[in-house]
Amino acid sequence: MEGVALTIGIAGLPNVGKSTLFNALTRATVLAANYPFATIEPNVGVVPLPDARLTKLAEIFGSQKILPATVDFVDIAGIVRGASKGEGLGNQFLANIREADAICLVTRAFADPDVVHVEGRVDPKDDIETVTTELILADMQTLEKAIPRLTKEVTGKKTPKETLDAAQRAYALLEAGEVLSNHAAEFDADTLRSFQLMTSKPFIYVFNTDDDGLADTAMQQELRDFVKPAQAIFLDAKFEAELVELSEEEAREMLEATGQEESGLDQLARVGFDTLGLQTYLTAGPKEARAWTIHKGDTAPQAAGVIHTDFQRGFIKAEVVSFDDLVEYGSVAAAREHGKLRQEGKDYVMQDGDVVEFRFNV
Repeated sequence: MEGVALTIGIAGLPNVGKSTLFNALTRATVLAANYPFATIEPNVGVVPLPDARLTKLAEIFGSQKILPATVDFVDIAGIVRGASKGEGLGNQFLANIREADAICLVTRAFADPDVVHVEGRVDPKDDIETVTTELILADMQTLEKAIPRLTKEVTGKKTPKETLDAAQRAYALLEAGEVLSNHAAEFDADTLRSFQLMTSKPFIYVFNTDDDGLADTAMQQELRDFVKPAQAIFLDAKFEAELVELSEEEAREMLEATGQEESGLDQLARVGFDTLGLQTYLTAGPKEARAWTIHKGDTAPQAAGVIHTDFQRGFIKAEVVSFDDLVEYGSVAAAREHGKLRQEGKDYVMQDGDVVEFRFNV
């Protein structure tokens, strides 16, 4: 099974509600039993991606169970000023972030005299700058070591000059206080990835706030503008922790009572999935309706390989119907009669929400 396993590291200063949020995420963790090879580490939360389409598919196919796509979140040690020099748990923090595919930065945006702020005041922008500065400094150290080595390798024709140029360009941006993920389009993706720089990973910003903060649209807009082009999510980690303890119906009522359309955790799973460049396709039958995770731009054989490598090796074709067409006509047979079931070959690029059956030779 060639599943796409990408992780989002949850980082932040101490006392910002990171642990509360992470505990809520791990309580929302899907049962690992349905997912072969899913051994859940104590610091990993495997969170279901909300997907109403699966419920509808299960109705059409009479599926016994529903298996949503999942997003993996990893808890990362709190960061403090000076982490790039090894202050606090600096080295552990940096090692954990290097392993994550995206960074979810939790920032405090609530006032509470009982919860001490490490810097002595609540200032979300300043907190973001503290964490970002530490990551930038650590990345500069990485490149300071790499550039002399690359210079030698270019002279010895072991490494193309473009790689050295990219490293020097990245260093100049970092020196100017820039986060590299905001400049990803200016670099060759594989070259940038090879440097293992933390600020080249996509960021998601989570502002942990309270009722006042959730109602303060001006404050939210100001912080959204501050973190652009990254996405921002506003939630109350304490409220989220209470929400995951409730039944689905009670949680829905509680959300409606506070005027929210979806929980912060659901938003985080959705935005995280998108930030990682992932999408889903769907399969359904009497046993299960299931969402499978693939990269945006994956072809039909690559998508088949996520179910089983044999499916990719022996791929013949994919029978595809869009979710909307399937719902409109009520069954695969009716969709076929109306010419909505397509036969797609090896070059077909999968679309989000394709309902698929693969044909393959073993």
